[in-house]
Parts: sequence; structure tokens; C-alpha cells
Amino acid sequence: MRWCRFERGGVPSYGVIVDEQVCPVDGDPFAGHRPSGEPVALAEVRLLAPVLPPTFFAVGLNYASHIEHARERGYALAVMPERPEIGYRANSALIGPGEAIVKPADCTGRFETEGELVAVIGRRVRHCSREQAVDAVFGWTIGNDVSAREWQRSDRTLWRSKNSDTFKPMGPWIETDVDALAATTTVSLDDTEVARFATGDMIFDPYDYIREISRYITLMPGDVLWMGTESVVAMEPGQTVGVTISGIGTLSNPVELEKSSAAAEEK
Repeated sequence: MRWCRFERGGVPSYGVIVDEQVCPVDGDPFAGHRPSGEPVALAEVRLLAPVLPPTFFAVGLNYASHIEHARERGYALAVMPERPEIGYRANSALIGPGEAIVKPADCTGRFETEGELVAVIGRRVRHCSREQAVDAVFGWTIGNDVSAREWQRSDRTLWRSKNSDTFKPMGPWIETDVDALAATTTVSLDDTEVARFATGDMIFDPYDYIREISRYITLMPGDVLWMGTESVVAMEPGQTVGVTISGIGTLSNPVELEKSSAAAEEK
């Protein structure tokens, strides 16, 4: 099943996509729902980020080649992890498919895209087994972990390098019927493929992370877990970046430069 969150006439709603149509529902995929209204053509709605998570978990350096790449660029913490480790991201950074990624006017260093698999949690989870972790995943979507490397190096935390507004595109929908760990992830700039990797080539898979998180933190329906990337690609304003995961779909977003007037207003 393919779940989406969409807007039509200024009203956000959940729906199920069937044959290029959106079947609206009252409620949500996690707490109960029922059909609501007539199907609408997918082309006539605006897709939103498919979920607003109670908690936005994120994984870093979860592919061996990404660790090697980071080590070559001088990141002291780029070492092979001994156990799953978790970070957090800001919900305010989330945008949906087609929305613009905005590069801040004072961001002068490398501005990069990281295509990632995203696990969407479907039930409350605490102290779970691996089997329970598998059952806890409602479905899968796609994330683009936009990163400002200059700030990542200069700041003590990732507060703006990873969490600035528009830095976390997610979508286009949640796919429940896919073997996500057997998928292929590709990244494109202006329809030219610039990266390709096996999605499942992770150091720790989603279920390892769910088990680890659940030892200390209760996961809730709608939480998301971004699983890291193998490939890091620079992008520039004026380009369009696409992240495709086979069996799920394509998340596409244009890249824009923040207008100088907007930057001036913040000073």
C-alpha cells in the first residue's frame, strides 16, 4: 500500500494512492482511518512530507564508504562504529516533494545532498526483540539529508549544518510493500545520475537501530529513522536533485539560493 499526505484546497489530509489517484481518508495510517470523499487525481494535489514525526531520529556514517570518504576529508570522528548511535533532526527542516531546498546566503562552503532510506515506525516500541523491530516498521520513504559542510566543520554541533529550514526533504509517500534492504538508491542532478549504491549495504540495519533506541527511548507511531547514505554529492542553486529508491519512488526538489533581502532581515 502507498500512503501519502497531501494538500488540496489548502487542507492537508492523508490518503492512499491507487492507480494515479489519491483516495482520501479521515484519520491517519497509525491511529485508525476511514474513507472520506471521492478519489482525486494525483496530479491535482500537492504532496506534502508524508508524515510529521513525533521524533525525528537520524543515523550518521552508516556505510563503510561514507566513513572512508569522511576520513579522507579530515573528520576525526569518522571511525567504524562499534554499536548503533543515534542523532536527532528538527521537524522544522522537513519539506515535501517539489518544494525548494534553500541554500542560506551566508553558506559559502560545500552544499551537499545525501540520499537516504527512511523507516517509518507504525507502533509503540520499547525493549523490543529483532522480530518485534521488524514488525514495528510501518513502511518506507525517502529522505534527502542536505548538509552544509563548512558549518559542520566550524560549529560545535550540527544545529544549522543539518537542521536549517528546508534541509530535510522527505517523500514522496510511504510504501508499505517493498523489500527496502534489497533496493537500490540513486541520486541525480538535473536528471543525470551522479551516485548509485545498494541500499542494504549498511553497517547496522534499521532493525539494529530500532532495538538499540528502544532500550532507552520509547518509539511512537509516526517516528522516522533516517538510515544514512553511501554517497555524498555537491549541489548548487539552480539544479534539481532527485533521490530514487527502487520499489519506493523518487523524491525531487529544486535548489535555490536564499534571497539576500531575507538574509538581511535576520541580521
